[in-house]
Amino acid sequence: MGLCAASFLAPAADPAANPTTDSNTAKASAIFAGGCFWCIEADFEKLPGVIEAESGYTAGKTPNPTYETVSAGSTGHTEAVRVFYDPNRVSYAQLVEYFWRHIDPTVKDRQFCDVGSQYRSGIYWQGEVEQKVAEASRDALLKSARFPVIHTEVLPATTFWPAEEYHQDYYKKNPLRYGYYRTSCGRDARVKQVWQEKN
Repeated sequence: MGLCAASFLAPAADPAANPTTDSNTAKASAIFAGGCFWCIEADFEKLPGVIEAESGYTAGKTPNPTYETVSAGSTGHTEAVRVFYDPNRVSYAQLVEYFWRHIDPTVKDRQFCDVGSQYRSGIYWQGEVEQKVAEASRDALLKSARFPVIHTEVLPATTFWPAEEYHQDYYKKNPLRYGYYRTSCGRDARVKQVWQEKN
C-alpha cells in the first residue's frame, strides 16, 4: 500500500460509489491515471480550460470498488482522474501532453513513493480519435529516445467509479496534509528530474 490517502485520512469510507456518465454536451471528459489521485487531480485543475477533475478508480475488474479494496490491490483498479474540460479552450491532445509532464512514465506499477498496480499510470481513451491521439503521443515519446521504455498503459476506457467524497478536492480541503504528502513522496522532484531538458 502506498502513502496516498492511507497515511493521512481519518474519516470512514462512504458507501461504494456508482459510476456516472457526463450528460452535459457542453463539456468533454478524459480519463488518466498518474499515481495518487489527489496529486493528478490538483495538477489538472491548474490547467486553463479544465473545468474540474474528479478522483476515482478505473481499469479494474470488480464492480463498486472502494478505497479500501482498491488500495489492497485486489480489484485490478488504478487510482485515476476523470477530467472535465472545455474543448474550445484546451484540446485532448494538449491534455495528453500535459499529463505526460506530470508523471514518471518509466516505472511499472508505481508512481513516486506509491507502489502497486493500483498506482500504475495510464491513458484511457474514449473513442477512436482519442485512441489515435494517445497512441501517437506515446509513440512520439518513444521515438524521441528520451525514455528507453514507457510503462504507461494506453487502453480503452472502462467504467470510471468516482472515489468517496472525502477524496474529492483533497488538496483544497486539507492543504497542509496534502502538501506534506506531496513533498515527502518526492513527486515534484522526480518529475523535474525525469522531464529536465536534455542538452
